[in-house]
Amino acid sequence: MFKPYCANCKRNVEIGHLFYISPLKNEVPGSDNVLFVFYDFETTQYTKVTESATLLIPNVVCVQEFCAHCEMSADAELDCELCGKKKHTFWEDPVGDLLSYLCEPRPLVSKVVAIAHNARSFDSQFILNRAILMK
Repeated sequence: MFKPYCANCKRNVEIGHLFYISPLKNEVPGSDNVLFVFYDFETTQYTKVTESATLLIPNVVCVQEFCAHCEMSADAELDCELCGKKKHTFWEDPVGDLLSYLCEPRPLVSKVVAIAHNARSFDSQFILNRAILMK
C-alpha cells in the first residue's frame, strides 16, 4: 500500500496523517561569517500632522557592528581586520543610508543580521515605511 512521504516527520505516513512541527534544536547557530549590526533611530517631533498630532521624523541613526572575529574585543573603538569600522552614524538620510549600508557588498561576510534597539514597537516602522515608498 502506498504511503506518502511527510517532509515534517521525515518518514512515510498514512494518508490523513496529522503532524506536529518539530521543536527547534537547542543549538546556537555558528557566527563565523555573520556580521551583526545593531542600530537605533533618534527622531524629532516638530512636524505637525494635525493640531494635536506630530510626525516622528528620524534625524540620525547610530550603528554598531561586530563579527565573530571582533565580538570579544574589549575596545569597541578599535577597527576590526575583517568587518572594518565598528561604529557609524548617518545624518543626511538616516533610513536610506542605513539600508544602503546594510546592502553593501561584503566579500568576507555571508550574512548580515540587523538588530534594532526597539524594533517591535518603534525602530522598524521607518524601515517598513521606506520599503512601501520604494515599491
